[in-house]
This record gives sequence, C-alpha cells and structure tokens, in this order.
Amino acid sequence: MNSQETAEASAILRHTPNGVVVVDEEGCIRFVNRAFRKMFCTGEADLNGRKAADFLHSDCFEEAIAGGGELSVRGKVPEHDVHYRAGLFRIEGEDRYCGIFVDISDEERARAELSVLKRETLARAEEVIQRQMQTAQEIAGLLGETTAETKVLLTKLADLLRRE
Repeated sequence: MNSQETAEASAILRHTPNGVVVVDEEGCIRFVNRAFRKMFCTGEADLNGRKAADFLHSDCFEEAIAGGGELSVRGKVPEHDVHYRAGLFRIEGEDRYCGIFVDISDEERARAELSVLKRETLARAEEVIQRQMQTAQEIAGLLGETTAETKVLLTKLADLLRRE
C-alpha cells in the first residue's frame, strides 16, 4: 500500500460506525478501532494481546481460525445490552484475522418489542373471541327460553280458540 492508500484506510477505520478488530492466530487482539471500543465498552485500556473472546462473549475468532476462512456470526453481550452481527475473514498474506462488527442492538430491541406486541394482541384477540362466544351462548339461551315461552303461550291460545 502506498501512503495515500494507508491514510485513506486509516481514516475509514477511525470514522466507520462499525467496530473493527484484528487478531492474531491465537485470537489475541492486535488492533481495535474506536467504534469497537464504544460498542463493547472496553474503555481506553490497552487491549493489545488480550483475547477477543473476553469482550465478544464468543469464540467466533477461534472458529474462523480453525476453519481457515470467513465466518458470519451474530452474538450479544448481555451486561452491556449489545447485540451484534459480524463478518470475520483472514487478512490475505497475513496470519491475522479481521472482524467487522455491526451494532444491531436497536433492531433487536425493536424485534423484542414487536414480539411483545404480537403476544399482547393475540391474548387480547383470544379474550375478545371468548367473550363473544360467551355472549352468543347467553343470547342463544335467552332466545331458547323466550321461544319456549312463546310456544307454550301460543299453544294455550290455539287450544282456547279451538274450544270456542
């Protein structure tokens, strides 16, 4: 890479909203960008040499390294309420692997809220159906009673008219 390309790559890594981490063959961190630090709440401590799995709560890099290639994963870090989707790949010509992490926490929260809304709507619909059935049964019972009373009354009236 020439210096122009290096400067461009550096600017991209600094400003991307996606977390970027580079690890060696043992899964130890060799580089992280600011977005990764923010996403995984690492603070400003030196992460060089630390296991990526400690922050990701996943052995996804170990899987990618063992497989020698690319891997797509989804994961979460419950204590920071972070959900992520990541693409991992081997850096060509190097014994290093790169992971690009996309924060999907808002999507997961929206999905969870939608799931709750669906469950509540279904429960409400079942409640309305139950009440509707109960009301229909009560109406049918009342209709049956009044029909029987009407039949008795009309039968007596018909008998009375026949006697005359």
